[in-house]
Amino acid sequence: MEQATPVIAILGIGTAVPDYKMDQNDVSQRLSDALRDHSDSRRWAKRIFKQCAVETRYTCEPNLLQDADSCRYFPHNSTVEAPSTAQRMQIYKRESVPLGMKAARAALQDSGIAPSEVTHLITVSCTGQFLPGMDAAITKQLGLSSTVNRIPLNFLGCAAGLKAICLARQLAAGDPAAHILIVSVELCTLHIQPSSKREALYAASFFGDGASACIVGPARAAHKGLFQLGEELSALLPDSSEEMVWEVGVHGFDLYLSTAIPRLIGQVIPAEVKRLLPDDVMPELWAIHPGGRGIVDALQEAFELTDEQTAPSRTVLRDYGNVSSATLLFVLNEMRRTLEAAGSSRVSGLALAFGPGLTVEIIKFTYLPATIIEKQPVVSSSV
Repeated sequence: MEQATPVIAILGIGTAVPDYKMDQNDVSQRLSDALRDHSDSRRWAKRIFKQCAVETRYTCEPNLLQDADSCRYFPHNSTVEAPSTAQRMQIYKRESVPLGMKAARAALQDSGIAPSEVTHLITVSCTGQFLPGMDAAITKQLGLSSTVNRIPLNFLGCAAGLKAICLARQLAAGDPAAHILIVSVELCTLHIQPSSKREALYAASFFGDGASACIVGPARAAHKGLFQLGEELSALLPDSSEEMVWEVGVHGFDLYLSTAIPRLIGQVIPAEVKRLLPDDVMPELWAIHPGGRGIVDALQEAFELTDEQTAPSRTVLRDYGNVSSATLLFVLNEMRRTLEAAGSSRVSGLALAFGPGLTVEIIKFTYLPATIIEKQPVVSSSV
């Protein structure tokens, strides 16, 4: 008999940012004031802030908008004490759930899926932890079933958002009744370090706060602007374990990012992509996690992409900065907005995200307008 093959797709997307907006020029100037006794670091920081392609970011911490001498996160010689890791985690605990809830509600509304239909909840974060965790809090506050399958993905870095999407596709493929809610919350600015070292200043130049959410499950004909999910790949890149390091420190989490990361990604990723695209037919859509301007530049050059193809990633980097694991859904949301505005037909794509390891997560996807969804492919199956 003939049996319809379910279209597993991202059914809805929601994003959210905190109330406090950080203008990059303003932050750069106030940080420069804080570095007045460190002239070399001051010059270097000004250059990095200018070159990182970020114009605005968001933060959950209003103290980051205060002047240099009053900001507890900036380098200073005053008696102001930088917040400890424990203090930062208290802010994370207070702010993460409301922001995640906002994104989750937006994703549910966008998808048309009711909370009672959610079978799995995947929560993602690498910028804070507490127990009972965000998964338990969101389950209660969103009114999900007490028996919802809760899967926290913690401390996996920027690639974890796409890792969650890949996991959700696998779950949905094995259960036609599954509707998986993914909620990613990252409060990156809580980990800005009161240091004049280049590593700390580099990390402070482009990370922002935000949350994103999506529903993954079988598509319905009434849905619009879906991303059908296809084959995926997860890989550890060779000789790169020390290029991105994220450890718990006294004043928040200490992040080290090697300047060699864009070069390594540009050299190694084409071979990984070829595993998913053995016929060398390149997709039209590219959802690249904008881990930094250099990463987008490197992949644009490696795959000979147009400015239009990298525009969603660059737009998100410009307007929100790198929001760690939450960023990829910001990119897909921006891409969907553009496709819908253009009245696009069916078009293939590839999503890529990177994290400590170095790890790369890749998944093929296809943008499907509603008219395409109604014509699901069929396969023959004998009973």
